[in-house]
Order: sequence, then C-alpha cells, then structure tokens
Amino acid sequence: MTATEPSGLISIEDVEAAADSIAGHVVRTPTVPSPGLTELLGAPVTAKLELLQRTGSFKVRGATAKLLSLSEAERAAGVVAVSGGNHGIALAVMAGALHVKATVVMPSSAPARAVEIAEAAGAVVRITEDMAGAFALTAELRASGLTLVHPFDDPVVIAGQGTVGLEFADDADELTDVLVSIGGGGLIAGIAAALRARRPDVRIWGVETGGAQAMSEALAAGGPVPVELSSIVSTLSAPAVSQLTYDHVSTLVTEVLVVPDAEAVRGVLDLADHAKVWAEPAAGCLLPAARQVLDRVGPGARLGLVLCGGNATTADVAAWARRFGLG
Repeated sequence: MTATEPSGLISIEDVEAAADSIAGHVVRTPTVPSPGLTELLGAPVTAKLELLQRTGSFKVRGATAKLLSLSEAERAAGVVAVSGGNHGIALAVMAGALHVKATVVMPSSAPARAVEIAEAAGAVVRITEDMAGAFALTAELRASGLTLVHPFDDPVVIAGQGTVGLEFADDADELTDVLVSIGGGGLIAGIAAALRARRPDVRIWGVETGGAQAMSEALAAGGPVPVELSSIVSTLSAPAVSQLTYDHVSTLVTEVLVVPDAEAVRGVLDLADHAKVWAEPAAGCLLPAARQVLDRVGPGARLGLVLCGGNATTADVAAWARRFGLG
C-alpha cells in the first residue's frame, strides 16, 4: 500500500492495493438491481449486498487489510479493537484465521450475538458500560503493547473498506446517487475515495441515525466533536468521528442525512419485504434517506444502496418493531 499521511485523503491506488491484499480472504459481494426496491421507491435501485460478506458485514475488509499489514512483532504482540459489534466480529474471526491473538472491547449495548461470535472465534472480549468507556479501555490496552485495529481512524482500514466502492464502481450500471451509512465514517470515506476516482459524477450521500450523528455534528462544528449517543443502532454509534474520516466526508460527500431510529427499523422490514434481504438497522436507515434524496434531486435519479451488514437477529428486529409500534 502506498504511504498516506494521517491528515491526507487515501488514493485510488491505496484502495486498489488493499483489494489485491485482501482478495483471497473476503467475498466479492453481489451488486444487483432490485426490482422490489425500484418499485417501492419509484426510481431504479442497485444494491451492493455487503450483508452477504464474510462475518455478515463490510468490516472484514478493513480488519483484514490491517491484519495483513502488521509486522511479525505486531502480530506476535496481538491486536485490540473497540467495536459496537461488527468490527469486533470481523477482527476476531480474521485474527483467528491468521493466527493473531485479538482482544475486542465492546460496550454493554453491543448485540449479545456479536459477543458470542467474537469469543467463539478465539478473541478475548471485554465489556464496558458504554462506548466512551470502550474507547478508554482500548487506549489502556494499546498502551500495554497491543496493536490497535481502529474501526475507522486508520488509512489502511479505510482503504480496505473502500474496496466496497471499487467493486460497486466496476459492477453497477449507471448510477447518479450512492447512499452509504456512517458510524465513525470509515466505510463512506473509503467508498467516496474509490467512487470519486472511478465515477466522479456520482453524488455520495451519508446516512446516520438520530442519536448517532457524529459526522453531522462534526460537519456543523467544522471538525470532530464528541456526541451524546442514544440511538438503538449500536453499529453506527461512534462517540466522535476522526479527523481522517471527517476530512474525507467534508471533501468528497454531497451531504449527510439523519433519520430516526424508528425509520431505520422500518427500513429493515421494508428490505425484507421488498428486497428479500435480511439487513440490520445500519442498512435499513438507507431507505428513508433514499426518499429524502429523491425529493432533493428530482426525476432521473438512479440510486445505489450499500447494504452494509445483516448482523441483527430476528428477535432484535421484532423487539425494535414492537418498541416503535411497527406492524
């Protein structure tokens, strides 16, 4: 991978190098037109089914890229990561496959299934009260000698996530607008870098849920700021974005939209009913945002949706649906 300054944007060469590195370890997920979503939204929709990725989300791409970049000394010392669920699963599984000892720190809000999978893969899992506490404990473990595999504040990880955009650019038909969920911003940063190089005319829209709107608040403040987290969507709940992801989004992304948790859960149900895929709310939030985009851009839009993950249980979704009164 080419050298990248922490304050600089990753290049298409960075993403292409990451794609070569991880090719034998991850799935090239399907990019498919969705007749059901096209009918539901009233505009052509193409979906990137990253929920069919190994470990159930895009996170395995960045985690694998980082693990493969480690020195022998770093591999021997072990790695640590903080996660609301999917990053921890991805790191645990890939570290196990690559024979690297991993510790995963998760807040108590993380899905129980994520904890179980990470432990089953051989990782040590540490639980903290909240996400801020998880980041704090991770910093302590890093100081003890473990190598940090950050979920988004790392150019190698971002380049790995950007391989989603590389595949989307290569495999999709004509698109005008691509929607990508935002937690800490690693996925959209990488996708935006790839798409801006391969399809420079495509508009890129970020999507957050209310109570997990770290990027929106950063954009309003002119840089990363801490946010109070209250969203049910733990996989999007970063206590702050990084300067690195902020720089990518402020430079490359058209706008960041925020939707309520209830609409994100409704999006999960709509994806099941109309797209025939099982997604988590971090992907479900794209549907209400897509309606906002269509209102903004008018006729002629051709949408691309990055369905980032599917690691929600039927029990989780049923409980959220009851909470929000969704039939």
